[in-house]
Amino acid sequence: MEERLRAYEERKKRIKERLSKVKKRIVVFSGKGGVGKTSVAVNLAYAVKLLGKTTGLLDADITGPNVPKMIGLQERPIAEQDEIIPLEKDGVKVISIGSMIPPDTPVIWRGPLRSSALQQFLGDVRWGELDILIADLPPGTGDEVLTMAQEMEPDMAIIVTTPQDVSLIDSARAVNMARQLEVPRIGVVENMSGLICPHCGKEIDLFGKGGGKREAERLGVEFLGAVPLDIKARELADKGIPVVLHEPDSPFSRAIKEIAEKIV
Repeated sequence: MEERLRAYEERKKRIKERLSKVKKRIVVFSGKGGVGKTSVAVNLAYAVKLLGKTTGLLDADITGPNVPKMIGLQERPIAEQDEIIPLEKDGVKVISIGSMIPPDTPVIWRGPLRSSALQQFLGDVRWGELDILIADLPPGTGDEVLTMAQEMEPDMAIIVTTPQDVSLIDSARAVNMARQLEVPRIGVVENMSGLICPHCGKEIDLFGKGGGKREAERLGVEFLGAVPLDIKARELADKGIPVVLHEPDSPFSRAIKEIAEKIV
């Protein structure tokens, strides 16, 4: 029992030391999957970097690590003196379990093991001096979200939703979880807010529009902005290129950059 307690205290100490060099910590999560949370998190990280901030991106979705694919990251991180050296892509430091396992390999781990991996990402990764660390959390309100909120002590939680009622119901749960965990600042992003037609440029309200803003106002939290569906964003993500870097003037990129400015 004493040995376990010492290990726990040592882990907490390592995490505190690492994060003391990070000025601001942000978690991005959603009440349900399929709302484009990772796309928002990845492009926000690069938009913040474009604003001159040293940035880190932590892929906390252990069972569905899509960050490496979306930024074209193929290398594996290395370890030096019991430390994990994060990879760097286009100026952003990145860590993901997806970079550590063979392609197509499922991560069949129970909650405690997934939480332990996240604690290692916080305590054993050499993040160095960062202005902002953004963590892309898995959907829902499970173990990993709880672990990251408790261990990372975020300054801000960004909840991603779509305008649909079924997504808004779950986003309200995510907002209230962030409240219970006493995250100081909570914001909502409405993703897939209208589809930009690639032929005529007209906006189509495919999933509706405005639901995220109404829900943020109802819950009394900040509405950070609405991000449209953009075919270019999907095409570039499949190629491993953040759209804010390759198509900075696209409707998707402009919306993301406006949100990044509010965050900074």
